[in-house]
Amino acid sequence: MSEHSETTDQNPPLPASTVLLLRDGPEGLEVFMVVRHHEIDSFSGALVFPGGKVDPGDGTARPYCRGGADLDNDALAFRVAAVREAFEECGVLLAYPRDGDELVDAARTATLEAAWRERLVKDETDIAQMCRAEELELAIDLLAHYAHWITPRVVPKIFDTHFFLALAPADQVALHDGEESTDSTWIRPAGALAEADAGHRTIVFPTRMNLNKLSQWPDAAAAIAAVAGAEVVTVQPTVTPHAEGRVLTIPAEAGYGGSQFLARQDGDRVTGIERLK
Repeated sequence: MSEHSETTDQNPPLPASTVLLLRDGPEGLEVFMVVRHHEIDSFSGALVFPGGKVDPGDGTARPYCRGGADLDNDALAFRVAAVREAFEECGVLLAYPRDGDELVDAARTATLEAAWRERLVKDETDIAQMCRAEELELAIDLLAHYAHWITPRVVPKIFDTHFFLALAPADQVALHDGEESTDSTWIRPAGALAEADAGHRTIVFPTRMNLNKLSQWPDAAAAIAAVAGAEVVTVQPTVTPHAEGRVLTIPAEAGYGGSQFLARQDGDRVTGIERLK
């Protein structure tokens, strides 16, 4: 399947990647999420998965990737961006020592974070330079392609975002960065949705839909096994007004349990999602 979007818009979509770090908690599958800083222009204050725009340097990291040899440069860059964003936003590094078969441990990750994380965030360096200097290989082989969403055309800034699942390293501690995100949590997908419906969380439509899809699997291994190698259908919702909010139409074959959804609203806040068909 092609991982590229086609558009005739004067402002082409901005390529972006999102990573869903998974672990098994006492009650089953949990996903790591962060709260966007209120001054961030995209999804301000929302509970989201870590992620961000693909950087130019992400496309130069092929020599430092384990896995992805069959991918073209654009598809590989989306995955590199997912690994980089996990490191920048929550301090989790999915990478191997060049001559090792186990992910870098917590102690090595802390050392790398002190030396490189701030420089990456400030675009003073790129992930390829870090890998070259530290003799690392990015764990592209551990990413499962989960979803592909493009922002509706009615929104001024359009993102072309690929979502990836990855098992969080057991000995690394995921934590929000305090800049782009102000809080973080490991949470059950159904629990996040319940908090949003109760008005305790702000969760945008694509995040809601991907949380709902994720909630069908009992544990991290089952989710990754189900997604690995599965077809990913591109979703770019069309939006029409409704007396109670907005109706969003997506491809039925995308695997979200329907094709039309009513996003009920109270002002700008979405209070619930109802499947119409």
